[in-house]
Amino acid sequence: MTDLNELILIGRLTQDCGADERSFQYVGNGIAKATVSLAVNRSIKKNGNWVEDTSFFNVTIWGKTAENLKPYLTKGKQICVRGYVQQDRWVDDNGNKKSRISIVADSVQLLGNNNQNNGNNFQNNNGGYNQNENYDYNNGDGFPEDIPFGN
Repeated sequence: MTDLNELILIGRLTQDCGADERSFQYVGNGIAKATVSLAVNRSIKKNGNWVEDTSFFNVTIWGKTAENLKPYLTKGKQICVRGYVQQDRWVDDNGNKKSRISIVADSVQLLGNNNQNNGNNFQNNNGGYNQNENYDYNNGDGFPEDIPFGN
């Protein structure tokens, strides 16, 4: 029996994708991998006052989705990530057990503009790129005609 591991996060990117070697690279057989940090805010009540609480999540985006979104994944950009939680476990050189939680994106949707008004006005509020689909953007195929867009 399979359990459920699915999440949706909406937050803002903490740096530009491709700002360093680790944030965008090609691995394995030339598969693109983007690793971004997402700041997710929520309001909580402390001592009778509402305060902002921010959590930071590492998000991995693979394949064509990573390649196509790279120019738009800029610091301050608000995105919606649909994906799953992944736990990596290893033993370090001293024999200590280590663990890290990260998010693997199944799809990414660009929301609104960056906090900084840097002229990047690209918006995609009707649908995100889904890495499970096999689109060939470089050959002009674009999106298939049957993508459902919200009303």
